[in-house]
Amino acid sequence: MSGGAQWAAAAVALLFAGGIVVGLLPRLNERTSWLVAGLLAALGFGLALALPGAAWAAVAAVALMFGQLGRLVGASETRAPAPPRASRLDSVAASGLASVSPSLAPTSELAPAAGGPVTRNPPTTLGRYRIEAQIGRGSMGAVYLGHDPQIGRQVAIKTLALSREFSGDKLVEARARFFREAETAGRLQHPDIVTIFDAGEAHDLAYIAMEFIKGHDLQMHAQPNRLLPLPQALEIVARVAEALAHAHSQGVVHRDIKPANVMIDTDAGLVKVMDFGVARITDASRTRTGLVLGTPSYMSPEQMAGRSVDGRSDLYSLGVMLFQLLTGHLPHTGDSMARLMFQIANEPAPDVRSLRPELPEALANVVALAVEKRPEVRYADGRQMAADLRAVAAQLGAAGPPADAGPRDDFEKTVTFSRPDPRHNSGS
Repeated sequence: MSGGAQWAAAAVALLFAGGIVVGLLPRLNERTSWLVAGLLAALGFGLALALPGAAWAAVAAVALMFGQLGRLVGASETRAPAPPRASRLDSVAASGLASVSPSLAPTSELAPAAGGPVTRNPPTTLGRYRIEAQIGRGSMGAVYLGHDPQIGRQVAIKTLALSREFSGDKLVEARARFFREAETAGRLQHPDIVTIFDAGEAHDLAYIAMEFIKGHDLQMHAQPNRLLPLPQALEIVARVAEALAHAHSQGVVHRDIKPANVMIDTDAGLVKVMDFGVARITDASRTRTGLVLGTPSYMSPEQMAGRSVDGRSDLYSLGVMLFQLLTGHLPHTGDSMARLMFQIANEPAPDVRSLRPELPEALANVVALAVEKRPEVRYADGRQMAADLRAVAAQLGAAGPPADAGPRDDFEKTVTFSRPDPRHNSGS
């Protein structure tokens, strides 16, 4: 090979090595990227030794290894904490991880810590996404604000450190489950469900990139002094019920419905359900450590018992959330996991009017039907629950605000429900 041809071959080889370093290796986790770089470098050195005039292959191999080393060292040195973010920062509508709270009163995993930053040494990139800041933390990983350079939009990126939770065959199974569940959730197209754009793995982190929503979750409105106006609360829950009905029609069960997993933006009129499909991803990790999947206070009796669940379990959780949005209290508040599990399985939920006597009986009946212990008696379709809630809201608008003394008799007689004689969570 002539000198000019060798220079040309070396230039092409260097461009190829650069493309690998820039385009392929960042999309792989660290271990896999080293494996790929090593194999390609070995191939280059082998060609240089085996073929006369193939020194260009050795040049490309050296460039590839130095590029891989420089990429990883540079990424580790340029990681820096994000600036402090206020507690009312634009939250992220992302698919989050179900958590078992030691206090049994979970808060939003997406809310930044009050009074200071929540990020420490985030990665600079995940796949094609540039990381701008950490904005929250889940039970198995952080939540980042990212930028998609291809489209020029902000995205929320939720990460799962699967390699910290699993090893060997369990890790392979967890990765497969992650991509399977992300794909399933990504097929859900509904205006009140957060849209998933992409899923991948980089820096030993599995990640999901999804729609970034400005607003806040409902957790702040589940406290007695921060309750939403009654018509607004009913409409939000009705929209969540319709979103669940859509997911259930696609064979997707959420498994972790709670105020922290519903984002709202009152100015824009947005309601977004987060975390579809992601709760199952950590199922194997939770069960192998003896924990249950989901957030205990919102779990249905069948979910708490570890039985197979369907959409009716989500509607039970939605009923618990409705109870909390109406009263600022949970229907069951055991001081230990054992006590809470016993209450959910055996004790009737209180009538919502025991905490807010002015609420109409028709609304109390909706709540009671949603939190019925027996799945066969409970709401079976989110659309029917939404219709019943809107019927209550319409009658509230016609009759005026409920009086403190109690509901009007003529109002109570005008509302009908999908199931007759709803009972207050009776176990018989």
